[in-house]
Amino acid sequence: MPAKPRPEPSAPVRAAIRLPAELVHADELARLAAADDADRPEGWRLSPRAVRSFVVGDPSLEVSRKFYGDDALVERCIVTLMSNRGLLLVGEPGTAKSMLSELLAAAVSGDSTCTVQGTSGTTDDQITYSWNYALLLAEGPTPRALVRGPVHRALGEGLVCRFEEVTRVQPEIQDTLIGVMSDKMLHVPELDGDDALVLATPGFNVLATANLRDRGVHEMSSALKRRFNFETVRPVSDRRLEATLIKEQTAELLARSGVDSALPDDVVELLVSTFADLRTGVSEEGTAIERPSAVLSTAEAVAVGHAAALDAHFFEGGPATGAHVARQLIGTVLKDNPEDGAKLRHYFDVVVKKRAKRGNQWHKLLEARRELDR
Repeated sequence: MPAKPRPEPSAPVRAAIRLPAELVHADELARLAAADDADRPEGWRLSPRAVRSFVVGDPSLEVSRKFYGDDALVERCIVTLMSNRGLLLVGEPGTAKSMLSELLAAAVSGDSTCTVQGTSGTTDDQITYSWNYALLLAEGPTPRALVRGPVHRALGEGLVCRFEEVTRVQPEIQDTLIGVMSDKMLHVPELDGDDALVLATPGFNVLATANLRDRGVHEMSSALKRRFNFETVRPVSDRRLEATLIKEQTAELLARSGVDSALPDDVVELLVSTFADLRTGVSEEGTAIERPSAVLSTAEAVAVGHAAALDAHFFEGGPATGAHVARQLIGTVLKDNPEDGAKLRHYFDVVVKKRAKRGNQWHKLLEARRELDR
């Protein structure tokens, strides 16, 4: 079945809170396609080189970097998607696994929306196919009554099927993928003849994500694991790179919120230092810190920065300060375990108090410590 062209989004869609990557970066994808004369796998919209450029950037074509991390990881992911095995991105929450999977699907297939969002309630018909029961009762099991799920659609159209949070799905439901990934086909026993068998069109593959903190909740079977190549997406360790990422992403989020401002550089520096200290358990000065149980990823830092800027803009009409960061940071650290308040107080008393002597944002961050005692 040939892939159907995606319709041009209407004005209401363009005004959506969030658009898929292939629409957000449509101009970049078009420039890459126009300049792409390299070999490409059958069914791919771009060559592997162009896919890499889309993800990590290409200044010569004015293509922005979208994933800040290990470029070699991106290359390994692209190679896996060209193979007969699926790709499973694993890592701590907030390490941009979902964003990377969306970018890869957008570049390879031109469509990142063929997605299963895994939950504890996900069923096999949400993965493969279900039925329009009104038509099923009226006509019986016919192709017209069939409702294609993401895997059915990906097989038929030669797309990358994204499976988010695969380890949150019950093991017996996860194993629906085993036959599809091994045989590259899906059997629909209710139908007859050619309609009963959906064969994989070139370009098909499965790209899944899983959080390391979910390991053991629903362990994947060894049979399913063998059908994936595992790649670990690690947190950003370079503080300058993390600062750039936080600044760019908060600016983008603020623009979507209609706020014509950005996080001040000293607030970005404070965010990066605070999150790195609490994440690693050691301050820049070498002071040992008890690590909170909460996830303190770059994505969480972006969320804190965005919320702090909104707080400052709409309630005080100015830029974010250390005080605004503190209010959002407290909620982030305590959301998983209220007992982490003692660890955060210790951080304020031992690390922030010394840095507050520098004045500026660290002093404002320290002033907000009293909210921990409420």
